[in-house]
Amino acid sequence: MEKDIVNIGKSVVIKGELNGSEDLTIEGHVEGTIQLRDHVLTIGPNGRIKAQVFAKSVIVLGEVTGNVTASDKVDIRDNGSVDGDIISPRVAIAEGAHFRGSVDMQRKAGAAQPQPAKPAAAQAAASQPQSTAQPAAPQRVGA
Repeated sequence: MEKDIVNIGKSVVIKGELNGSEDLTIEGHVEGTIQLRDHVLTIGPNGRIKAQVFAKSVIVLGEVTGNVTASDKVDIRDNGSVDGDIISPRVAIAEGAHFRGSVDMQRKAGAAQPQPAKPAAAQAAASQPQSTAQPAAPQRVGA
């Protein structure tokens, strides 16, 4: 079974919200929001994007101005440009690519939350008995 890939040609201009449930290659201009949460978005060499991007994977060969959020990977290829923040567990920036912004490569939030919570609970439990024992001991010694 072949995977559907949709192309937006370099003469096409889209302003607004772009949603889809298949892989997409953009060679034209898009302004607004792009949502392909379970699919691959490729910004071709002629693609010019001024949008918030949400996709499974984003491959940048052209220009993106705006924040990029990917559940799998963001790949900025040679001559590709991203001016905005990236949130993705995996990020690749090729030599010759341009990037200005911040990168957040945290893994899924559900896996990261229990780990910090356990040490904090252990520290709180350990510090409570010590805090009650320490003031009691100096009072007895001083009295």
